[in-house]
Amino acid sequence: MGDVTDIRERRGPARLAPRASYERSEGRTVSLFWRIFSLNAAGLVVAAALLLGPVTVSTPVRQGEAVVVLGGLALLLAANALVLRVGLIPLQRLGRAMAAADLLRPGVRAPVSGPSETAALITTYNTMLDRLEAERATGAAHALSAQERERHRIARELHDEVGQTLTAVLLQLKRVADRAPQELREEVGQAQEATRAGLDEIRRIARRLRPGVLEELGLPSALRSLAAEFTTHGLTVRHHVGGDLPRLTEESELVVYRVAQEGLTNTARHSAADRAEVRLQPVAGGVELLVRDNGSGLGGAVEGAGIQGMRERALLVGAVFSVAPGPGRGTDVRLRIPVVAGVR
Repeated sequence: MGDVTDIRERRGPARLAPRASYERSEGRTVSLFWRIFSLNAAGLVVAAALLLGPVTVSTPVRQGEAVVVLGGLALLLAANALVLRVGLIPLQRLGRAMAAADLLRPGVRAPVSGPSETAALITTYNTMLDRLEAERATGAAHALSAQERERHRIARELHDEVGQTLTAVLLQLKRVADRAPQELREEVGQAQEATRAGLDEIRRIARRLRPGVLEELGLPSALRSLAAEFTTHGLTVRHHVGGDLPRLTEESELVVYRVAQEGLTNTARHSAADRAEVRLQPVAGGVELLVRDNGSGLGGAVEGAGIQGMRERALLVGAVFSVAPGPGRGTDVRLRIPVVAGVR
């Protein structure tokens, strides 16, 4: 695998979940203007015909004449209310769709229906959503690609500069310890242990910033290494990688690794779990990653930057991402990536 994956160069694969269709149904519809105008015109024509015909209004108005006039007025108002109610229903649906729109959950569109003006407005809104999702995906690809390059740069500097400096300090401390008086050797030894711990921490951070195992040994080995890295005294992480996995693109493998990394980071920091599982297995039409823990669960917590970042990465490769309560308790993080034909 290459040193830096440029996500901008990918070509979007087909989604596993079909997008909601928002094509207009065949057949012409009467516009809202003509519906209201025709109803009002019909009411006025009927009123004029009655006035010119046998129906008259006396002075003072008789009870029967008042009933006829008020009945006609009530009928005309009811018909107007019905036409407006039916005509505005698509606009109400559009308002609910606009309120619920989320660019991190693409593919949901308002159904096109109603009079021609309303249908044209809904179609324009759906087209605008298509454009916004495409622009957001392009911008996110640029941002995440730049982020990956910056991660690699920082990891190289930590390894080459800070790591080598600490290694030199550790060697110098060993020479000092060999020549130091007996009463100072314990303090020099403590300095050596602190320097060694700092060097190990620098290497661990560099490995997390730049997944060398992923580039050199592939995704299954990288996930095994990730599970071992997060296994501590209070958390046990098991891993399972299914056999006969379809080949993924470099971008998809990087997304799987980063989502698994972020999922385990959230588990270690926030879930108070003592067991977690990382599972990668083939599914119909693609590959699914599952990160499951037995922690406290989601509760009513608002999605933070970590989960939103995972959603952004999933969108870049056309994957379906979800966070839901696990069986019993805990949290399930799922990422389903479609397989691209011709990947070698």
